[in-house]
Amino acid sequence: MSDMAIAEEACLAQGRAPAVPRSRLAIALIELALAVGSFGIGTGEFAIMGLLPNLAQEFHVTTPQAGYAISAYALGVVVGAPIIAVLAAKLARQTLLLVLMAVFAVGNAVSAVAPSFESFVLLRFLTGLPHGAYFGVAALVAASLVPPNKRTQAVARVMLGLTVATLLGTPVATWFGQALTWRLAFGAVGFMGALTVLLIWLFLPKDKVQEGASPMRELGAFKRKQVWFTLGIGAVGFGGLFSVFSYIASTATEVARMPESAVPLMMALFGSGMIVGNLVGAWFADRNLMATIGGVLACSAVVMTVLWLTADNPHMLSVCVFLVGCSVAIGPALQTRLMDVAADAQTLAAALNHSAFNIANALGAWLGGLAIAAGYGFASTGWVGAALAVAGLGVFGLSLLSDQRSVRSSVSRA
Repeated sequence: MSDMAIAEEACLAQGRAPAVPRSRLAIALIELALAVGSFGIGTGEFAIMGLLPNLAQEFHVTTPQAGYAISAYALGVVVGAPIIAVLAAKLARQTLLLVLMAVFAVGNAVSAVAPSFESFVLLRFLTGLPHGAYFGVAALVAASLVPPNKRTQAVARVMLGLTVATLLGTPVATWFGQALTWRLAFGAVGFMGALTVLLIWLFLPKDKVQEGASPMRELGAFKRKQVWFTLGIGAVGFGGLFSVFSYIASTATEVARMPESAVPLMMALFGSGMIVGNLVGAWFADRNLMATIGGVLACSAVVMTVLWLTADNPHMLSVCVFLVGCSVAIGPALQTRLMDVAADAQTLAAALNHSAFNIANALGAWLGGLAIAAGYGFASTGWVGAALAVAGLGVFGLSLLSDQRSVRSSVSRA
């Protein structure tokens, strides 16, 4: 069976029309447009972390209080993803992507001129609303352009914008924000959002609303155990990465005794690991999806344990930070797994993946902070991360067990 025939069969199995054949250039341009959006979202989400002191100074609040803006954005992602996916069930995907990115662009542009801290926090919440739905729909669009055995790699190419933002977009935006004004950084992110709207309008053909699409059909995702298991793997197992990443600057300077000038290097190593993990992990996932998910979780547990034990060694810490970044490989793999288990509730399940990751962000940073506050030191984020990865493996094991039971039940009924 040809790749095109396989793709058509998979499309029909998911209750949608087969994709119209497109040239490699057309597919590349669509993926580029979607990746520019993910680059803008990634830059907007992470750049604020380096600009908190500047925000605090201008709005006359403490730095911890300025951190409420980060929490507001994450809350917007968690809340917005399922609500938008359900309410927009009857919108064509191109239309939905244009609306989502327009809201993101306007939200960042207005954030750049926020007159007060309260208005800024509210705007960060509103700007976070389209985040999860955008990534979910973008992943579905990318996967629909290629044969099923290349889906995860297509999703990873869209997600590449997010990982490149960690390596390039965030540091550049932070530098300009610190050197000039933090408002410039958000204005630039708003411009990237507007550019994405233009690129999607130019390169992504308008599609038809899926037959039978409705809010109730999307809500059907909540009835499927494997959807919950997959979201649980991301919400728990991915938390380890954020436990380490949230405190990496202090770990480098306080534990490994590295100079402050080395912190950007550590961030670059982490971002490089994310890019490598995103691309290489997707290649493995397209060959054996479940083995890749389990393997990434197991390797993460080992790497974070090694980080905990060797964090006082600058060379070992550098290696471990790179490898922790590589664990982002689980992202595209879980996105593809949700496509497989969500049946006809594709949009909601895909969007919820990013709600799960933001829960992981909050959980990892919170537990890591508890360990540090309890006197275990910054290196303790390593064993906290390892524990979360092992917990994610536990959820993964329950998912496999449930799958096996379903297969045995189907065989016995037959």
